[in-house]
Amino acid sequence: MTDIMELLVTHYGAELSEEQLDYEIERVEQALIDARSSHQGQVRKSGEPYIFHPLRVTHLAARHWMDFPSVIAALLHDVVEDTPVTLGDVRKKYGDEVAHLVDGLTKVTSEIMNRDDIKKETYRKTLLVAIDDIRVLCLKFWDRIDNLRTIDALPQHKQKLIAEETRMFYVPLAQHLGMGYVATELESLSYSVLYPRRAKSYDQTILLLKQGSDDFLRKVRASIKNSCEQQKLDVLLKDRWRPFSVISARSRSHGFSSLYTLEVQVSRTMDAYLFLGVLHGLFPPIPGKLRDHLNLISHFGYQALKTTVQAGELRMRVEITTRKLNRFNESGVLAPGFKFRHDNFRDLIKSLMEGESAFDTESLRLASATIQVYTPQGEIQILPEGSSILDFAFEIHDSLGLHARRGLINGRTRQLKTRLLDGDQVVVETSEKPEVLPKWLEWAVTPRARNSIRRYLRKKIKAA
Repeated sequence: MTDIMELLVTHYGAELSEEQLDYEIERVEQALIDARSSHQGQVRKSGEPYIFHPLRVTHLAARHWMDFPSVIAALLHDVVEDTPVTLGDVRKKYGDEVAHLVDGLTKVTSEIMNRDDIKKETYRKTLLVAIDDIRVLCLKFWDRIDNLRTIDALPQHKQKLIAEETRMFYVPLAQHLGMGYVATELESLSYSVLYPRRAKSYDQTILLLKQGSDDFLRKVRASIKNSCEQQKLDVLLKDRWRPFSVISARSRSHGFSSLYTLEVQVSRTMDAYLFLGVLHGLFPPIPGKLRDHLNLISHFGYQALKTTVQAGELRMRVEITTRKLNRFNESGVLAPGFKFRHDNFRDLIKSLMEGESAFDTESLRLASATIQVYTPQGEIQILPEGSSILDFAFEIHDSLGLHARRGLINGRTRQLKTRLLDGDQVVVETSEKPEVLPKWLEWAVTPRARNSIRRYLRKKIKAA
């Protein structure tokens, strides 16, 4: 708990008055007392005292810049679900904001619904709250990460259900919130549960690579630091080994170059480019491998320079970012100053919830990888990877989609089903009357487009 308090004071001590800080710290301490009292005598499947779980969830929340109400909610997130404490009790003692967050983290209960329906309604409830308050989703991430890290005590079939649910539901949501590192952690933990033997083999490969490259990396870091000292560049170097996933396991045959990344943090954006020059002066860059996501932010907000260099006999990936931007990369929407497209996220969730299934996880998965395309006026539109001209038209306006006839991609005439690529400029040509066809459902991938097409086709059938 001391670590949690230190993180809170570090993050918020400068922006709150001494009285405000003392008040919030007292509330956190009281929440800890209440959580311990409520979970007294409860143990998890592993046999450990239950209170350890909310403490770990709270530490993740504090580490990722979550505010005091969120930290209190993290401590109390299971009391309504697993103890006699009611939501009213939480509201009376900690206020509406904390009660709102705890409610968003509490499963739906019903004596008439089956388990699958309860699960779907719980998803729906979480998303309804998240449309206006994304802190609920973030707290869900920390809860799920700790559950996956301590999942061994559960039966195998339950482990696999939780892992698959995480992969399909929580991973793409974390990506949409700019929390790439969190998404990677959730995905890696899920795949380790689903493919334990592959994960064990992969971990052994990484261990052998670490041992075999230790001397090499020590020399590389020393060479880089010496050059940076000469240029008066303050740098922080970190090793990052690729977490387990099905894709990373397939990349093992490529060895070190596909499994290791040297992370570099500098003080300013200008220093990132200076360091890139120093690095390429030491080790020749591999042509075509430089990616600048400092000036052109990646689809989920990731900001760094990426390059690959030939360091002696080995190729080595390097990512360069500032200390401030590293907070964005780690915590996404929670990091101070992070520019998050709230409207895009709300539109996505609303359109998913308007779908025909209780929750369209396939559409969410598709939407987790995005492209940026441009209107004729140069405005950016964010669309799922694999989107067509038809999806673009509906993204602009339902009427434009319904009246779409064909499109122009970078000045060339194309059919509505043509898939768009990152950076395309798109113009939609229209007809006087809608020409919507059932096959449009095969051409569209976005929930918004598919829902609009379905609604139009239903109305057309009823009017016939």
